[in-house]
Amino acid sequence: MHNKVVYRAVQALTQSGFATLRFQFRGVGLSKGRYDAGRGEVDDVRSAMDEAEARSGPPLVAGGFSFGAAMALKASDRDPRVAAFLGLGLPVATESGRMLPRPSVPALFVVGERDTYGPPDELARFLGGTSSARVVVIPDADHFFEGRLEELGEAVRVFLDGLVLAGGEASDRAS
Repeated sequence: MHNKVVYRAVQALTQSGFATLRFQFRGVGLSKGRYDAGRGEVDDVRSAMDEAEARSGPPLVAGGFSFGAAMALKASDRDPRVAAFLGLGLPVATESGRMLPRPSVPALFVVGERDTYGPPDELARFLGGTSSARVVVIPDADHFFEGRLEELGEAVRVFLDGLVLAGGEASDRAS
């Protein structure tokens, strides 16, 4: 929740007029529960989307970083409230990257050129020509975008500013 990648994405979302909601997965930090190998964590994302909807209404932009991106992609699949998706460092080369659905809404995937958990070539294979997905590869960046957070934020801002979402003005947006 306080990771520098998540923080930079939240800054970009806020600058683009989106309300944001961050949360801890079960068993992380001070949250209750225990890790559930991705099953319960998908429910955690759905609960967060319910809360975001209650606070700001749809449309929602779902997303996350690394494991969070994988869980958000699973949770948002075919959810009519979700109008767009942000996948930062999607770990397609790990266990949590297995059995992921392809996005059916406009999606941005930002990956570091040297990301060992989700290498750009594996991300491209996973997306397999998905027309709704845009991929931005940050040169010389690793999985945590060390030293490249500015480029990450800019990629997110450009994507968000180009979105046309049903339901209103930027201030009505939630993520």
